[in-house]
Amino acid sequence: MNVSVPLVVILGAVAWVAWRYMGLRAWHLVVCLLFGFLLAATSIAPEIDRMVTGLVRVFSTH
Repeated sequence: MNVSVPLVVILGAVAWVAWRYMGLRAWHLVVCLLFGFLLAATSIAPEIDRMVTGLVRVFSTH
């Protein structure tokens, strides 16, 4: 799946809002990022990729 720039910007904005207004600490953000990178190296990564691709397609058609 190719991640588009708008999707990255939206997710970045959500992370910034969570950090700024919801009390997300910087170390929480680092742990989430590391979890994402490590999860991408597992055998379940292709299934997650298919699920995210399907969700993007569903929301982009509406």
